[in-house]
Amino acid sequence: MLHGLLWLPLLVLFTGLAWAGWNEYQKLESYKVWAADFETAKYDVRAVLGVRGSDLVWGKPSRQGPVFLETIDLGTLQRIQVQQQNQLLSDPEASVNGSADLLLELRDRQIAIPFTEASLALKWRQFLNQRLGLSA
Repeated sequence: MLHGLLWLPLLVLFTGLAWAGWNEYQKLESYKVWAADFETAKYDVRAVLGVRGSDLVWGKPSRQGPVFLETIDLGTLQRIQVQQQNQLLSDPEASVNGSADLLLELRDRQIAIPFTEASLALKWRQFLNQRLGLSA
């Protein structure tokens, strides 16, 4: 009986890990269906983001597909920046680690889209700036 009690926590741990993996797989599969309509799209555990025509769409990934979707017209963007721990990042070639936010500045508000990798946020900033003809 003692051996069974020792293995029980491992069984619970492996069951939890299997569920977490299945959950993430379902999110990824629903993202693939959602992203098919976009010219360019990104997925990570914090947010999904896509560009279709002049629209930028982002939301939170879930097993049923992205939720809390928001859309803005790219023409309304005034400035695009990347922020990591309250510091603005500017060099797209810099080797940065950790998470960051893509800051979209509109006339009336500022939007922060989370990225798990700061380097990917810098690449998206560069892509959007080139698309809009804005200076970096």
